[in-house]
Amino acid sequence: MNRIPASLAAVALSIGLSGCAAASQENARDDGTLRAQDYLDIRQLIESYSQILDNCTNNGNTYADLFTPDATFGVSSEWGSGAKIWFRGREQLRTAGGGGNDACRPPQQYPAYHIVISPVITSAPGGAKARSTLLTITNKTTKQGDIVHWEGGYEDTFEKTASGWRFTSRVHVWPEIQW
Repeated sequence: MNRIPASLAAVALSIGLSGCAAASQENARDDGTLRAQDYLDIRQLIESYSQILDNCTNNGNTYADLFTPDATFGVSSEWGSGAKIWFRGREQLRTAGGGGNDACRPPQQYPAYHIVISPVITSAPGGAKARSTLLTITNKTTKQGDIVHWEGGYEDTFEKTASGWRFTSRVHVWPEIQW
């Protein structure tokens, strides 16, 4: 008979401790640290970027959805320096993602596919940041195969929104090019 009250007490204690642990995890988030799920979600955003950019859907809106409404996309010749902003805000980003007046722009004869590798994600004020490497593969097979080209990389900043992590800025850094 004493086992039932003892079991109920153990269950109640377990539930109480679980609640404290969950509250503790939320508090850890407030101090600017990233949890494992944040890293996974940001990595998924980075990984999905190339697929969405290379295969325009929904008139470029799927691409624009990767960004906050006031986000920017820019270019730079130097890591860690200012960017030249090419696109600002949802409508310009939708166009950057391949959107046209009524549909996605026609595909190129020899499309280039973006491959983003080796992202290093860290916490930053207001969210997170990352630096990654960009390779492209041009779909124009020759005797030597397709062309793989190093094109610098990306410097990103992210913000967690009600819809999940989004880019607040993405800068394509390509030291070989004088933008």
